Amino acid sequence: MDSSGTRRQNTRRKLFEAAVTLIAEQGFSSTTVDEIAERAGVAKGTVYYNFASKSVLFEELLRHGIELLTDSLQRAADESAECGGRRVDALDAMVRAGLDFISRYPALTQLYVAELWRTNRAWQSTLMQVRQKAIAVIESVLREAVAAGELSPEIDVPLTASALFGMVLVAALDWQSYQPERSVEEVHSALSRLLQGRVGGAGR
Repeated sequence: MDSSGTRRQNTRRKLFEAAVTLIAEQGFSSTTVDEIAERAGVAKGTVYYNFASKSVLFEELLRHGIELLTDSLQRAADESAECGGRRVDALDAMVRAGLDFISRYPALTQLYVAELWRTNRAWQSTLMQVRQKAIAVIESVLREAVAAGELSPEIDVPLTASALFGMVLVAALDWQSYQPERSVEEVHSALSRLLQGRVGGAGR
C-alpha cells in the first residue's frame, strides 16, 4: 500500500468533513480556509496543496458526496435484483439506502439541498451533472419496471425519478430536523407505504 497516497486520502477526507460541517453551520461565504484547516487539524497550506481554492474544495465536496449517494442507490438496486425482487422492491431498497446515507451524512444533505436552489454558483453545472447521475439510477429501475409490466407505460419516468429523489431528501431532512425521535425504520416504513401504494399501485 502506498502510504503517501493513503495519507493524502485521509487528509482530503478530513478536509471534506470539516468543510461540509462548517459550511452547513454558517454558510459558504462565512466559512474561511483557516477555519476549515483548524477543524480538520491541518495547516492552512495543506488545504491549498489538496485544493486550488475554497470554491474548488466545495465543488469537489458536492461531487464526492452525491457520487457516494449514487453508489449507494445503485448497490441497493443491484442487491434487490440479485435476490429476485420486483423493480418496485428495488425502488423501495433505494429509498432505504437514501435514508441511511442521509442519516450518516446529514450536514452534506442540508448543504446539497440548500445549494440546489441557488443559481449564481460557479459549481452549479457540476451539481446538476452529479445530481443527474443519481436520478439516472432511479430512472433506469423505473424503465425496467415499465418494461416488465409492473408500472403503467404512461408513467413520466424522468419526473417520477426526480419526485422520488426529492421525496427522500425532503422527508429525511424533516425527520432529522423536526422528528429526530423517529427511527430510520419508521421513516422508511412510511415512505415505503407511499411508494408501494402510489407508484407500485398496490393500493391495499
